[in-house]
Amino acid sequence: MNREAAASSVEKLSHYIGGRRVPGASGRFGDVYDPAVGAVTKQVPLASADETASAIATAAEAFPEWSAQPPARRGRVMFAFRDLLMRNMDELAKLVSSEHGKTLEDAKGSITRGLEVVEYACGISELLKGAYSESVAGGVDSWSTRQPLGVCAGITPFNFPAMVPMWMFPLALVCGNTFVLKPSERDPSCPLRMAELLREAGLPDGVMNVVNGDKEAVDALLTDARVQAVSFVGSTAIGEYIYRTGTAHGKRVQALCGAKNHMVVMPDADIDQAADAVLGAAYGSAGERCMAVSVGVAVGDAPADALVEKLLPKLDALKVGAHTDEAAEMGPVINPAAKERIEGYIEKGVAEGAKLLRDGRGEQVKGFESGCFVGATVFDHVKTGMSIYTDEIFGPVLCVVRAGDYEEAINMVSSHEYGNGAAIFTRDGDAARDFAHRVQAGMVGVNVPIPVPLAFHSFGGWKRSLFGDHAIHGREGVHFYTKLKTVTTRWPSGIRSGAVFNFKAGGEH
Repeated sequence: MNREAAASSVEKLSHYIGGRRVPGASGRFGDVYDPAVGAVTKQVPLASADETASAIATAAEAFPEWSAQPPARRGRVMFAFRDLLMRNMDELAKLVSSEHGKTLEDAKGSITRGLEVVEYACGISELLKGAYSESVAGGVDSWSTRQPLGVCAGITPFNFPAMVPMWMFPLALVCGNTFVLKPSERDPSCPLRMAELLREAGLPDGVMNVVNGDKEAVDALLTDARVQAVSFVGSTAIGEYIYRTGTAHGKRVQALCGAKNHMVVMPDADIDQAADAVLGAAYGSAGERCMAVSVGVAVGDAPADALVEKLLPKLDALKVGAHTDEAAEMGPVINPAAKERIEGYIEKGVAEGAKLLRDGRGEQVKGFESGCFVGATVFDHVKTGMSIYTDEIFGPVLCVVRAGDYEEAINMVSSHEYGNGAAIFTRDGDAARDFAHRVQAGMVGVNVPIPVPLAFHSFGGWKRSLFGDHAIHGREGVHFYTKLKTVTTRWPSGIRSGAVFNFKAGGEH
């Protein structure tokens, strides 16, 4: 079957604008793979600038009425949406797994983490409470409030097609904004379905819109004056472009970007616990996580040898398979291009002199021989100048680095260009406290390998892992999607009169 015939046989997806599915009109489409079989199963329309502008116009038109709704009423929509997510969990997880490749349990777990942000957003009436100060001067009161921005946009990655959008739009919507989501074109079905569930939950048409696309759609969002704020999660190169372009056009931008997360294993660490931790943290979701542990820093040769000795049998027992296999613990990577890129890094690691202990190239799963599988890979004796150490591989590849002492280990972590997450495994409270205080990373775990904060805290890295002044979700998310207004009032009563032309000490004016 030629490409044209194959393309005509796959499902054609759509956009979601104004409360309904809208076919693409640009004539351009992107391929959506089922990574387990390595074949194209759907095609997604790639929006033109005009189509993107239409979604923005729809959101702008819906803003005045939606922003005028009481916060409690907006919160009730999130309550209903939360219930619909729970009832449709299996359907949503299948959509994620069939296009991303992660196991069903992993998909459900990621949806649950997004659900936590929805639950946080349900309390918007409390979150938007302002402050009031009586009698800041004679007969003068002052109070503050937070108001919505207008049309907001989200640009999200392929690795968490449900969770990451839910880091954005629930808070944006309950704060009174309208939203245009540009999900990854690699796995767009779950975001489209969530938009439909929002309408079912009572969200008015036009408040939430989904535009599928590539750079043309992204640039339209970044340059349109009606878009007030842009949230992004993805690679550093694209994130920096989005930050610089969006801010140059007067937008508020938060861009959460790449990572190279280190896990320091001290000589006194519980090695069994550390080995279990790194197994899940490095290879869960096939390593396609921005918080995946991709570097294990062992302080001393003895802890390094012990960690490797404990880890290798676990890798031998690791079950790699398709999402349809309930016993599978790790699925494929997103598509053939990702597989080729990850295997290229493994080849580089060998060429650069690292010791390859487990080689994931050529991983085969019975019945899925054409799937995009890369097996669990581990290098030992990795040096900091190697590309497998410096670059974000975004696959199931762990680098074990040996540090001579604690100071070398913490300096190694802190000197990397990324500062997303870092962890330390130790029984020493003093070392843990020092590490948490000094390490140059935005999220820190102590005997916790993936220190992703819950929804009522905020997620964000340092250095080239985050562009912008706000982290995502939690209180930071509320502040990102609102602007502060402070009102000072005085009501003339005849009790006190007379003009004042200067500021006086003590606040009298």
